[in-house]
Amino acid sequence: MNPTFTGSFVALVTPFKNGKVDEAKLRELVELHVANGTDGLVPCGTTGESPTLSHDEHKRVVEVVVEAASRRVKVLAGSGSNSTAEALDLTRHAERAGADGALVVNPYYNKPTQEGLYRHFRTVAESVAIPIVVYNIQSRTAINVETPTMARLARDCKNVRGVKEASGNLDQMTQVVLSCGPGFSVLSGDDSLTLPLMAVGGHGVISVIANIVPKDTAEMVHAALDNDWKRARELHQRLFPLARAAFLETNPIPIKEAMAMAGMIEPEFRLPMCRMSDANRETLRAVLKQYGLVK
Repeated sequence: MNPTFTGSFVALVTPFKNGKVDEAKLRELVELHVANGTDGLVPCGTTGESPTLSHDEHKRVVEVVVEAASRRVKVLAGSGSNSTAEALDLTRHAERAGADGALVVNPYYNKPTQEGLYRHFRTVAESVAIPIVVYNIQSRTAINVETPTMARLARDCKNVRGVKEASGNLDQMTQVVLSCGPGFSVLSGDDSLTLPLMAVGGHGVISVIANIVPKDTAEMVHAALDNDWKRARELHQRLFPLARAAFLETNPIPIKEAMAMAGMIEPEFRLPMCRMSDANRETLRAVLKQYGLVK
């Protein structure tokens, strides 16, 4: 069985204007990614500021992205929650809206046991027919989906088809690749680790920096998929400073500031997310200038 999700997926920002979701700008961003080789769109994840979206806004963002993508690229809709009931509702909506899959984050704050994690993901997976990708990010959720739990989900749930691995631990990523089989998509959740993960058998990335450099991110990922490791390494090294700068402050603050500097969106956030500090903004600007993204 081939992996369901491979390539360069972008963790889409949610553009705001005057306190509301800017649907017109969101559609523009979809077109940008279609034109620049992005393989898939991931609305309403961490980078999309999903914790500050109302449920109605969350569902509307997914609907807009699915409609704008018009089957030209895949849509993997963020639909996780710390409440299994809420995750069920959002995942069922993603399926009704026409998403190609759902990205479901570890239940945060609750700190469930591994058995609780297994039951959570299995309950969500059994409620829909679309593929589920587990979003494993202990730094934001306080709990890690351990590799035996991931392997158990891959074995027992036919539509748990992958993981966004944001542990920052290449050993764990390698263990997941080995334990879950060749048909299980292992996608990087950290831009700086995309190429190292692909070197040990990963299948791509759900990228933050693809918001501003979609073409280069996609080219690096596809070079690796095509075993052109020389070209992939060249692109990784060029992208690396940008990947680091994207986390000068909490994501998505730096990437939205970068996109604003490049004239792509308004630099608007919802509290508790706020504008970047002046010092970090100047550091970010210097990285963007070196890359050729701003003057």
